[in-house]
Amino acid sequence: MALNTSADAPLPVGEVSRLIGGWIDRLGAIWVEGQITQLSRRPGAGVVFMTLRDPSHDISVSVTCYRQVFDAVADVVSEGARVVVRAKPEWYERRGQLSLRAAEIKPVGVGELLARIEQLKKSLAAEGLFSPERKKTLPFLPQLIGLVTGRASAAERDVLENARHRWPAVRFEVRNVPVQGVHAVPQVVQAVKDLDAHGEVDVIIVARGGGSVEDLLPFSDEQLVRAVASCRTPVVSAIGHEPDNPLLDHVADLRASTPTDAAKKVVPDVGEEYERVQWLRDRARRSIDAFLERETRGLAHALGRPAMEHPHRMVEEREEQIAALVDRSRRTLGHLLDRAGSELTHTHARVVALSPAATLQRGYAVLQKPDGTVVRAPAEVAADEELRARVAEGDFTVRAVAAAQPTAEAVQPGTAQPGAARPGTVQNSDNGEN
Repeated sequence: MALNTSADAPLPVGEVSRLIGGWIDRLGAIWVEGQITQLSRRPGAGVVFMTLRDPSHDISVSVTCYRQVFDAVADVVSEGARVVVRAKPEWYERRGQLSLRAAEIKPVGVGELLARIEQLKKSLAAEGLFSPERKKTLPFLPQLIGLVTGRASAAERDVLENARHRWPAVRFEVRNVPVQGVHAVPQVVQAVKDLDAHGEVDVIIVARGGGSVEDLLPFSDEQLVRAVASCRTPVVSAIGHEPDNPLLDHVADLRASTPTDAAKKVVPDVGEEYERVQWLRDRARRSIDAFLERETRGLAHALGRPAMEHPHRMVEEREEQIAALVDRSRRTLGHLLDRAGSELTHTHARVVALSPAATLQRGYAVLQKPDGTVVRAPAEVAADEELRARVAEGDFTVRAVAAAQPTAEAVQPGTAQPGAARPGTVQNSDNGEN
């Protein structure tokens, strides 16, 4: 129930503690799972004190139980063991402290732990966290490697020594954390996140030596699995030995059977790479030599062809053919021109024979009016009308002096007698004669 309080009407601390205790008493007995981190069994004391911790969320709660309750499992339960406790929450009003009063303690067996891990594995796989499509490719030669491992551990030594033996210039960013126990999960998760946020780290190795199922439990924790799944940097899992298979192996981008194997898979061997480069150089040289030899043979074969040995022969052969064709074309064209010239001469003769100029050469004249109209009949000429007479050697102006007679003949220049004008005659205006 909500309490009505104010600055003028506050509740005393004792009342608040009493009310909290009342609310907690209503919870009743509950079953709680966790890992024992502290265990205090004082000789002669009737009460055993311990701390129960949630390794995934770094939360602890105090637990007390009577000695006979703990003695029932004392042979199989110790610090670091995972247990299930049936307890009732208790509130100590004087100290304002919450604790659990255990009435029954059951150790969590290996089989049960494996069953829970398998169930979690199926759940995470259904979400797609283990999908091969999510796997990121490791860089060929990482410049800086992040390493999460135990302090001064064999796993750390194996990774560093093998990596530097394979590639002496490799650099490491090491994060030493607990790799088992109640503090392992949160610190490993934080180390992975720190290295993932590091701008120069190219790949992260999470390494630990072998151990029991309980020792490797932190690397099957859901919180760690999700943290690795969200990393942008490729992560390599190197936990335990070959048979060990925590959930971290499934979500990591690459699984190594041992820390030594992780160093071999992440860092290339400088000797092997030198041999590979040398082999590639030899292969390239052989390919180039074979190509040059093949092209040289082809060039020699091409140069041995008659057209290349005597390049002018083809031109000379074509020259003779062209000369023959030119001579033939000239003869053909000459014949055509001769025939056309003969036809033109005949045509010219016919044209000259039929032309008006030939008629004029025979002594005839053509009379034209000023507008160029040719006079064809005497009736077309008026008295005293000026006409133009065209003869073979030129033309001159004449004037009609009398009406033309129907029987009058054509007047030829120079036939009229001076001063003897007759009907049908014309007067030459150019020289003044009638």
